[in-house]
Amino acid sequence: MGSGLSTADIRSRFLAHFEAAGHTAVPSASLLADDPNLLFVNAGMVPFKPYFLGQETPPYSRATSVQKCIRTPDIEDVGKTTRHGTFFEMCGNFSFGDYFKEGAIEMAWNLVTKPVEHGGFGLDADRLWPSILHGDDEALELWMQATGLPAERIVKLGKRENYWSMGVPGPGGPCSEILYDRGPSYGPDGEFATTERLAMPTELEDRYLEIWNLVFMQDELSAVRSKEDFDIAGALPKRNIDTGMGLERVAFLLQGKENMYEIDVMFPVIEKAEQLTGKKYGAHHEDDVRFRVIADHIRSSMMLINDGVTPGNEGRGYVLRRLARRVVRSMRLLGYEDPCLPELLPVSRDKMGETYTDLFTNWERISTVAYAEEDAFRATLRAGTTIFDVAAGEVKGSGGKVFSGDKAFQLHDTYGFPIDLTLEMASEQGLQVDEEGFRRLMTEQRERAKADAKAKKGSHRNTDSYRAIADTMGGTVEFTGYDTVVDEGTVRGIVAGGAVVGAAHEGDEVEVVLDRTPFYAEGGGQLADQGVIELANGAVLRVRDVQSPITGLVVHKATVLSGELATGVAAQALVDTDRRLAISRSHTATHMVHKAFREALGETATQAGSENSPGRFRFDFSASGAVPASVMADVEARVNAVVLDDLAVQAEVMTQKEAVASGAMALFGEKYGDKVRVVSVGDWARELCGGTHARSSGRLGVIKLLGESSIGSGVRRVEALVGTDAYQFLAREHVLVAQLAETLKARPEDLPARVNDLVEKLRAAEKEIEKIRLGQLLAGGATLAAGAADINGVKVVAHHVDGAGGGDVRTLALDVRGRLPGDAPGVAVIIGVAEGKVSVVAAVNPAANARGISANELVRAVAPYVDGRGGGKDDVAQGGGTDASRIDEALAAVTATVATG
Repeated sequence: MGSGLSTADIRSRFLAHFEAAGHTAVPSASLLADDPNLLFVNAGMVPFKPYFLGQETPPYSRATSVQKCIRTPDIEDVGKTTRHGTFFEMCGNFSFGDYFKEGAIEMAWNLVTKPVEHGGFGLDADRLWPSILHGDDEALELWMQATGLPAERIVKLGKRENYWSMGVPGPGGPCSEILYDRGPSYGPDGEFATTERLAMPTELEDRYLEIWNLVFMQDELSAVRSKEDFDIAGALPKRNIDTGMGLERVAFLLQGKENMYEIDVMFPVIEKAEQLTGKKYGAHHEDDVRFRVIADHIRSSMMLINDGVTPGNEGRGYVLRRLARRVVRSMRLLGYEDPCLPELLPVSRDKMGETYTDLFTNWERISTVAYAEEDAFRATLRAGTTIFDVAAGEVKGSGGKVFSGDKAFQLHDTYGFPIDLTLEMASEQGLQVDEEGFRRLMTEQRERAKADAKAKKGSHRNTDSYRAIADTMGGTVEFTGYDTVVDEGTVRGIVAGGAVVGAAHEGDEVEVVLDRTPFYAEGGGQLADQGVIELANGAVLRVRDVQSPITGLVVHKATVLSGELATGVAAQALVDTDRRLAISRSHTATHMVHKAFREALGETATQAGSENSPGRFRFDFSASGAVPASVMADVEARVNAVVLDDLAVQAEVMTQKEAVASGAMALFGEKYGDKVRVVSVGDWARELCGGTHARSSGRLGVIKLLGESSIGSGVRRVEALVGTDAYQFLAREHVLVAQLAETLKARPEDLPARVNDLVEKLRAAEKEIEKIRLGQLLAGGATLAAGAADINGVKVVAHHVDGAGGGDVRTLALDVRGRLPGDAPGVAVIIGVAEGKVSVVAAVNPAANARGISANELVRAVAPYVDGRGGGKDDVAQGGGTDASRIDEALAAVTATVATG
């Protein structure tokens, strides 16, 4: 079929359908999951997870969203099936204790079957097959009522297919799917009416395409051992609905395409790749897979960078790096070896930007990060090729024909060198690759990763105690710290040892909740306040940390210094004022430095993280390379000029839309509500921020940038001091400069030139010393050559030099070989020992090579005696070891090898 609906139209119809049914439309959250167990948002329900877990109270009873998602566990399947993609959009509707099975079933069926002209998708009901959990008779009856279908048209599947949980104790429940029958050309008949199927056979998945999954959360699970083996403790207090409709799947059905890669927002990338490579999509299966990988991964990479991810070697950065490099690799395998991301990425931007307009706003940063990663990978390919050539040479040199799986895995894992390129290059050199060994190591690595993920998955933060306190309060904790550092409140809850308690005594470590507090809970890069809580009954608590474990609750982690802590007692909260002021100065300075870097480097220099602590701060930002010293100086001068201007620092609360219109910056990865707080430094810098700040820029005193460094691909870190800490640092530097000036008898302004002069003189002296030392080393070369032993007509020098490292040993060996008669076979083997390390170099002249003597074989003969290894070519080879106790035996082995050669 094909209705011609665009992906954007399908998205808007879905949201409109549920908004008309009383749902609140919730914008997509960032791809960066606010969850320690997830790298990315991988399902539409993830942003609503705190509501389903009972950790937070939802602000609505019905919601709908189209959520950006990333899934990469099945990355190797991308392009090989109709439905596997790393980036996808999940259309969902959610009920929090409102409607349940009946409402979810009726609304889903109505949307998919409603005619296009009436706002629906117009799918043919005769080709739709609802599925239920085998034994869920309630769902069976409801589907029959809503659709008019007989019972045999409802597919009954087992727990593996149609029971949902998070894999850990918590909510769970049966599912219903809507399957679309694509027809006999996509697979055999399901025979659902006559065959009981507890699992969907793989051969049916392409024909009976799952387009929508409805989860009926009704059970409280006490233990989960597998998808089919779990314990149900009882019913949930409130029954919830979580559904997910795959936007790309519905799009390729409605647009009459074969798979998700051919829909309107993805196929233009394939068309561009066709132009660049000269290959035709649809001509060869292997090429088609590569085209699809390119279309999928280019979009995923772009969306990840847009949400603030930068390439790296672990975590989110590693996922992005792998996706981007698979694009480059796939284009190379299609025959295109020029930079490809500058050609492909804008095509994806233009299509996805129709919905995600921030792709255009952030384009300079996105393209800078992506293109730099391609450049880095191209350099890696060049380096990897060199490493491969060396390894392949060793295999061939030893007479082998198989490139080891260990070496192939090392190239892949350490250097990012793709296995298919290793296979291609090995074949060109007449070698086979131990693919089985490589796959085994890859599997072991994946299993380790899965084990780590499973361990983390089981570590959901238990917020039951905090939730219980929040429920008894009936509202949120009032934060008064923007206006005061001392306030009065009442103890509303105490947690000790993970449980709610009624009282605590001297020496106890506790978590205390007040109904109102001036203490700032750590967040937004700002460290938590510290201080004291004094109770009306005389008890005193030392507050060492403040956190917000669930929305609306502020928890003071404290030690009871004296007296008894009890709920219901009046309390006075006193923030450590000096610490608060110092942290506030740091936070304001961070905003100012951020603005100054954006002025100096452009809008791509966006904040990627920060930490504001007393008297010092660190600021991470996006940059393609090191920041020049001149720019650092300009930024420091700019922010200190603003300090002198003493601009007022003000905060306003407004809607997100108003904030963006006012020019305020929002930061990647931060969660903002409908109302946001905008902090302004005069009319110069404006950011969305919930932290505390100095009252004016003049109160910062002075800002000193200590330096900048790389903390990952495309991310730089600046560390700085502010206020008293900056002054003390400058004072120490002043004393140091004065001491240097006195020692060198120079004025402070002349110190750089004077120090440079001294360094140059030192370098010249070191070069002269090295020249003399090398001359002395080589002076012995003539003597060694003159005293060469004659072994069966071969001139042999086998010599040991103390204090000589690898470079010196190689120089001496080559010098001695050059001094031996050129018309007679000659061999020089020098063994040096320096700092406990043994270096061996063998140099053989052409006449000796003609006699069958190989430098490579000589080094291999010596290596066992020094507990080492080595190799090389026939004329020169080198090695190393760690045992210097048997050098005499090693030298004797040289003579013996030549004698028997």
